[in-house]
Amino acid sequence: MRPADPRPEDLELLAVAYAEARAGLAEGGIPIGGALFAADGTLLGRGRNRRVQDGNPAMHGETNAFTHAGRQPSYRGTTMVTTLSPCWFCSGLVRQFGISRLVVGEAQTFVGGHEWLAEHGVEVVVLDDPECVAMMTGFIAAEPGLWNEDIGVD
Repeated sequence: MRPADPRPEDLELLAVAYAEARAGLAEGGIPIGGALFAADGTLLGRGRNRRVQDGNPAMHGETNAFTHAGRQPSYRGTTMVTTLSPCWFCSGLVRQFGISRLVVGEAQTFVGGHEWLAEHGVEVVVLDDPECVAMMTGFIAAEPGLWNEDIGVD
């Protein structure tokens, strides 16, 4: 399935998630950021992977953003933005709650469940942003053990 075409504002939305990823890296964590936006572009929640900082294996960038968005009556029409293709856990979150759109910063260093989401009706945009690629490539080279732990490689 071919990814959808980006919208002009997608890079602005990605900038929010990217800032979260950079903050996570500065804290000694895994540099993956996420943000959830309403259909009108209002930021509902932003977050970053905090597995290391909080000692919480479920605190991925997308789940942290989702948590900060708080309870919503519906997630239809919302857009989840993430700096990296979402793992199966986070892909399940998008599908479970009916998030309509997913903007992926990059899917070169890791291909998660974004294709599966597209096959199940989620509009998926893969930007392959060079800054996101460089950040993850650098992190993986510097912290291969932590990266393997995060993606579940023994």
